[in-house]
Amino acid sequence: MLRVRCLRGGSRGAEAAHLIGAMIGRAVSQWAKKAFQSTSSAAAVHPRAVEPIVTEPVSEDCPVCSYNEWDPLEEVIVGRAENARVPPFTVEVKANTYEKYWPFYQQYGGQTFPKDHLTKAITEIEEMCNILRHEGVIVRRPEPIDWSAEYKTPDFTSTGMYAAMPRDILLVVGNEIIEAPMAWRARFFEYRAYRPLIKEYFSRGAKWTTAPKPTMSDQLYDQDYPIHSVEDRHKLAAEGKFVTTEYEPCFDAADFIRAGRDLFVQRSQVTNFMGIEWMRRHLAPTYKVHIISFKDPNPMHIDATFNIIGPGLVLSNPDRPCRQIQMFKKAGWRVVQPPTPLIPDDHPLWMSSKWLSMNVLMLDEKRVMVDANETTIQKMFENLGIKTIKVNIRHANSLGGGFHCWTTDVRRRGSLQSYFQ
Repeated sequence: MLRVRCLRGGSRGAEAAHLIGAMIGRAVSQWAKKAFQSTSSAAAVHPRAVEPIVTEPVSEDCPVCSYNEWDPLEEVIVGRAENARVPPFTVEVKANTYEKYWPFYQQYGGQTFPKDHLTKAITEIEEMCNILRHEGVIVRRPEPIDWSAEYKTPDFTSTGMYAAMPRDILLVVGNEIIEAPMAWRARFFEYRAYRPLIKEYFSRGAKWTTAPKPTMSDQLYDQDYPIHSVEDRHKLAAEGKFVTTEYEPCFDAADFIRAGRDLFVQRSQVTNFMGIEWMRRHLAPTYKVHIISFKDPNPMHIDATFNIIGPGLVLSNPDRPCRQIQMFKKAGWRVVQPPTPLIPDDHPLWMSSKWLSMNVLMLDEKRVMVDANETTIQKMFENLGIKTIKVNIRHANSLGGGFHCWTTDVRRRGSLQSYFQ
């Protein structure tokens, strides 16, 4: 515990204030450094099974309960593309998008996405919802909201974006829904689209936590973040430099992937060490949060890079190798490299990469929702003994996500376990 005696008046008061600031600064620097170093140390430590820690039993009628990415899916939130708008071209958006799309943001920032493309995306997601219902899954949707309204806080002004990707903002851990303190200013009020659902789940027995809402002041971002090429991005990422600073906690829920008692997270352009540390403390001691990293020039959201699809089974992007992959192999996990995506070069991917092909949604251990156009990854799943549920969301991909991104699983039929032996 940090104990500080505060002095009042004159120079003594100033000295005390300076001392408090210095001590807090050192404390923050120490745990940030420790968190970063845990990336390499985690690879050297063999994870062991742990005895169940009983906290609160989950009520059988609680509508929220999900511990991993593959137990049988019973209820899911699917996002909406309605009224989606291009985010303003701010520094954090620039750092998370590729240079060839910058003119698109400069021209359309704050405006709606191209209407024909958006209409097709909406139709695709409606069909995806119908197929999920046909597979026996309850589908819930966020509220449609007008994202064109300009809003202003004491720290910034922006317009909204969308409620298309619930995976980015909502993380379900057991019977708890955690609202993430996301890093894009255009997404500051995105939680409003989900509040009616979350309040309903809360009234029916779920836990509801909102992580500390960031101010998103200029201090949260490196305003001079130097990105001009893919080479620049590789160099900066390798040096552990990102557009978000450690000014205050921030994270996107999609930078976390769950495997029972163990959650894995990356430090990315939208998730900082303060955000990871907040999650680590919040979930301890029942859950452990492990930092892993990748050779990725533009780290943002883990599920198109490292997607855990079953107990001891993970898809690992061959273009973005995991630096701690031996940790999983030593634990007896099977690491599968998905095939190169088939999406054409001329298809617009304004906020994502072609590797959305591996951004799949497991309906259970033996069923997966996968892109209807990606025949090679379909074959990969069939070879693994997993039935593919084929759905075309190619236009929806352009808005920044695959099946995993477009959903948040609210309830899966299963129990809390450790998957490291």
